[in-house]
Amino acid sequence: MQTKLSVNLNAVAQLRNRRDLPWPSVTGMGRIALAAGAHGLTIHPRPDQRHIRFTDVPALRELISNEFPDREFNIEGYPTEQFIELVLEHKPEQVTLVPDDPAQATSDHGWDFTANHNLLSMSVDRLHAAGMRVSLFADPDPGSVVEAVKTGCDRIELYTGPYGATYDDAAAAQVEIERLAATAQAAEDAGLGVNAGHDLTVENLPALLQQTGTIAEVSIGHGLTARALERGMDMAVRDFLAACGVG
Repeated sequence: MQTKLSVNLNAVAQLRNRRDLPWPSVTGMGRIALAAGAHGLTIHPRPDQRHIRFTDVPALRELISNEFPDREFNIEGYPTEQFIELVLEHKPEQVTLVPDDPAQATSDHGWDFTANHNLLSMSVDRLHAAGMRVSLFADPDPGSVVEAVKTGCDRIELYTGPYGATYDDAAAAQVEIERLAATAQAAEDAGLGVNAGHDLTVENLPALLQQTGTIAEVSIGHGLTARALERGMDMAVRDFLAACGVG
């Protein structure tokens, strides 16, 4: 399976928001990423708009629809009514539901699928009715997959933060890969697609993909943006595509 790359633009937006100025342009950087071969763009518009602003959403939707119609738009967020209305208006190809508290700096855990079954199943139904694919953020736990299936979702997105944190410990990295691989296999056996994201890098991505073999898409922001500061967005995207085995 070829793993697709979706470029998360949150870090670009956060840098822009340090000043009341229009650069770096979130849409402009998204255009460079797509022109370099990225399969899609990801954003996570939070209520406080500390990185992605609500005004970025229609601009990015227009960019993909008009200039790169074969690519995908993925919008992440907690399923408040405001968030659901936002995605219903702009219709990304994929919606990734995450269990973030608005005050969190970043996503750091997956859903408790049992405790949140009603919220998730109702949200999935609404998004499916509008023609969107739905992915749910998930911890690497094979036992949780059966409860994820009950929500009606299409995919899970494996939270790879603990794996990313093992960048200087090969033995610990292997333990985390095995947890992720077992969960990915359980999801595939249950008929779910598998995405992955959080703290993935050019260095740690190949081993993860080699040992899982079932990941349809990775969403990468912080590591890709950090690499773009050294290499430029075009080359950073190409580096990550190579790490995905593309090209």
